[in-house]
Amino acid sequence: MNNKKRATSISYSIRHKKPLADINQLISILTPFANKLTLADKQSLNFRVDGQHKCFLLHHGNITLYRHADGIALNSESAPYIFGLSTQMLEHDYFYIRTNETSEISVLSIDDANRIIDRSNLWKGVAALLIYSATRMFDHCTKISALSSYEIICYQLYELMDETEEVRNNVSIVSYILSRTFLSRSSIMKILAQLKTGNYIETEKGLLRAINNIPSKY
Repeated sequence: MNNKKRATSISYSIRHKKPLADINQLISILTPFANKLTLADKQSLNFRVDGQHKCFLLHHGNITLYRHADGIALNSESAPYIFGLSTQMLEHDYFYIRTNETSEISVLSIDDANRIIDRSNLWKGVAALLIYSATRMFDHCTKISALSSYEIICYQLYELMDETEEVRNNVSIVSYILSRTFLSRSSIMKILAQLKTGNYIETEKGLLRAINNIPSKY
């Protein structure tokens, strides 16, 4: 790494643009018609059950969206959030969700959710949620496919730093990056070691504790 490069503190995350008011309104209106569940850490759920598409309202906790084909993580969200509205037209169950900590959710069918949304004229809120969800997914896919290994790792470090403290305390940096990219363990370890040596990141037993102005270039 070239330590003469100017450091940058730019965050890669767009989570601050999350439409919280719209999501909370949707959840508050849909919850009375849904079944509440408390899920343990690392519990998985499919979007389609017995041919019926489900909608998941995340009240508390953190959940990651995975692709069935290769197990790659595509997006993770902390409460409040709604999973299922953006994938309801898919004929096959391409994705599943898994909790990253003890989480509270409510479940209802997508058909019921759509009827309630239509009856309550909540489509503007749905549009805001879908725009955010699509942007998050596009941002993730773009940054793991078009950037250098170094830039991908930096992006994932900022994403991990934006996770809840419980998530950061229970997933190693290497495991987090491996689950979300196609990078090899050796390349991840090499770059992390250099960032740690330069005091650009602070770690403890493989966990991320702080980010200190990571250089923008390798």
